Amino acid sequence: MPLPIPADRAAAAKQVAAVFKPGSRIALTTHVNADGDGLGSEVGLWHLLAARGVQASITNPTPVPERFAFLIPDGADQSDRAAKEIERADAVVVLDISDLGRIGDLGSAVQARRVPVGCIDHHVSPGTLPPGPRFVAPEATATAELVFDLATTMGWPITADCARALYVGILTDTGGFRFANTSPRALQVAGALLECGVDPESIYEAVYASAPEGRIRLTADVLQTLVVEDDVGLAWVTVPPGALERFGATPDDLDGIVEFPRSIAGVRLALLFRQIANGRIKVSFRSMGAVDVAALAQQFGGGGHKKAAGASLDLSLAEAQQRVLDAARRVLRGAAATVS
Repeated sequence: MPLPIPADRAAAAKQVAAVFKPGSRIALTTHVNADGDGLGSEVGLWHLLAARGVQASITNPTPVPERFAFLIPDGADQSDRAAKEIERADAVVVLDISDLGRIGDLGSAVQARRVPVGCIDHHVSPGTLPPGPRFVAPEATATAELVFDLATTMGWPITADCARALYVGILTDTGGFRFANTSPRALQVAGALLECGVDPESIYEAVYASAPEGRIRLTADVLQTLVVEDDVGLAWVTVPPGALERFGATPDDLDGIVEFPRSIAGVRLALLFRQIANGRIKVSFRSMGAVDVAALAQQFGGGGHKKAAGASLDLSLAEAQQRVLDAARRVLRGAAATVS
């Protein structure tokens, strides 16, 4: 029996689906340094569209992380010529993000194309994309859950390859079904995907048990920078300059490191600081309990979820840390005062 789809989701799904006309060219994209949900949602939607006779292509601003490469169908990823694909697309669909600035250098190409720009996303953000249909549900566990809802609403069969990609999206955005966003419905969707032929052990091996040596050494190096402030429940780590190059690692190899300071007893807010290619400082926020890091990240032009968010600041590392840490302490002290 198909899972019921909330009426508002079904209506939004139909609006997005209306741009998927047979023979049309659709450019799919997601945020820089795609994660499992962004990429899994793209690949899942690519399979759904290919089965409908739609010419879809994955056009990301940064290369596909190696550990998710097993999901990519032959010929689907055109990220090395993303701007050209967008220039000839009949519509663009942005997944797992609704802010133009988060698709990096492709933002100008998307804006200049002047075609409908659809959005499928589960983040808390007002969005800055050009006009187009929106399927945004912040209460959803992952964007992959919404792609599942799109397929269910439209009566589109989900193949084993499509299900595998969507399962990766839900698995990674829930931290292997450990995080607070693991809703009953997320587990129901995951169960439905398993019934479509997903092999959970092979996905675990590909995503979590195939780490290169450099990733482990990078993790050890970053954890050497750990600072903990027990009095407020704050902990943070910093990626040392040149660490990625030193260990032959990529930004994807940093995924999950911020969970280590969050796992310390008494820590309610954990942060990871690193310098990115354009000289800006990227901050990853994670929280426990009632601390809302989406609101905290929004103070710095970022966003995300209540317990997982991010932002980038055009400051030096020292300046960024001072501002973010001061704001974090205020949030934690305010939360403590509210509880008491």
